[in-house]
Amino acid sequence: MRFPFALTAKIAGHIIKHKLKRTPKFAMVLQLEPLHTCNLTCTGCGRIREYSTNLKDMVPIEKCLAVAEECEAPMVSICGGEPLIYPKIEELVNGILAQGRIVYVCTNGVFMRKKMKDYLAAIYSPELEPALKRLLQEKLISDKDAQTIRKADDKARAKAVIRPTRWMYWNVHIDGLEYTHDLIVEREGVFKECVEAIKMAKILGFQVATNTTVYKESDVKEIEQMFEFFSSLEVDGHTISPGYEYDAAKKDMVKRLGKQPEDFFLTRKMTREKFANIQEWGEKFTIFGTPVYQEFLAGKRELTCTAWAIPTYNIKGWKAPCYLMTDGHYDGYHEMLAKVQWDKYGVINGVARDPRCENCMVHCGYDPSGALGTNYQRGDNWKNFSYNFRPKPKPYYAGAKVRAFNGVSIGKGHLAEANAAINSPRAAMNGAQSAFQRREEPHEHNGGGCGTGDTGQREALLAKIAEAKRVE
Repeated sequence: MRFPFALTAKIAGHIIKHKLKRTPKFAMVLQLEPLHTCNLTCTGCGRIREYSTNLKDMVPIEKCLAVAEECEAPMVSICGGEPLIYPKIEELVNGILAQGRIVYVCTNGVFMRKKMKDYLAAIYSPELEPALKRLLQEKLISDKDAQTIRKADDKARAKAVIRPTRWMYWNVHIDGLEYTHDLIVEREGVFKECVEAIKMAKILGFQVATNTTVYKESDVKEIEQMFEFFSSLEVDGHTISPGYEYDAAKKDMVKRLGKQPEDFFLTRKMTREKFANIQEWGEKFTIFGTPVYQEFLAGKRELTCTAWAIPTYNIKGWKAPCYLMTDGHYDGYHEMLAKVQWDKYGVINGVARDPRCENCMVHCGYDPSGALGTNYQRGDNWKNFSYNFRPKPKPYYAGAKVRAFNGVSIGKGHLAEANAAINSPRAAMNGAQSAFQRREEPHEHNGGGCGTGDTGQREALLAKIAEAKRVE
């Protein structure tokens, strides 16, 4: 099977139950944001900007568990912000699993290895030594880490941890190979850390997926190479969606980066061009989502937005109408279903009901449409059934030859020129320009550099450059 039977059966059973009950609208996936704090400032993400006055706020764990029960979605995607910053993330994951739900932990990967080392300390016994030896050989943990795991005290052993289970996935944000990804997340070394975390997770028996957003400057060939590379690591599946110019992201693009949204985000026409080969990818790799949604992305059919099927809950309540647009927050899921005028949103027969929806083809609005049959065409049910139940694509081990580390490791990361300018005040005086300040950055592995933003690391580097100029 392409997907684990237990997961497929749970989701299919949920749909059949509500179809038999003729429930007009029901949740398929809950996007739960327990906080909006994040350790990165990814280009194209407006989340921490939209909720900038609430970054210290968190949803209490009791409320998180209650809203999962309230909407009854069989799957919960814990996102944010960076969910691994949430102080009770382990208790939250375990609490939702105890409710009998599937859990996706949507993470940028930076803190994954720390959480897995906590898990190893909690379960350590001599039988774990072969796994520790392999982790050490592949330099995924240090000698100090291994000793800490072996000498774990009662407190470490009693700590709540995230354990491997068929009901949970690490869902790691990957937007391309090293050069592209590190530009988009606006920090060097993140891609490398993600790869190491994924390798460690697979050794320990976790299920791992990747989550990719495609932008105007994303190179289609690079995306395919990214799939090949992670397939060689035996990643369990991939989610992919077009980058959409929602309001908060647009405002951040203009105010923080001085870039125009149309230079970065996709139009509907561009999305269809970028995703022209997605059905071929779906045959070669385990792409999550229905083949009907893939046809929609490729421009072969239309779908109606069903944003109510993937609702979002965050620090302000149930967010409406969707994950990316905010016209209000509601205290209850059913209150939101009743009060939101859903027929005001989406695109029907090529005409946007709301101007903000014009270029949206994002999975949180349209992927459930393919599963729910809202624009049913003859044969759709068979397409979905056969896609799920046919054999899973085999790992593409030749993907190990992909030059995934194509950026920082060869001195082409977006801090490379700033570092060079520090080392050479004369270069700084002559106007050495860091890559993140450029409109375009030619590179053989993508279609141009992605815009990046303002982090403390780069501010410090530029301050040193300015100082070097004054000294000179």
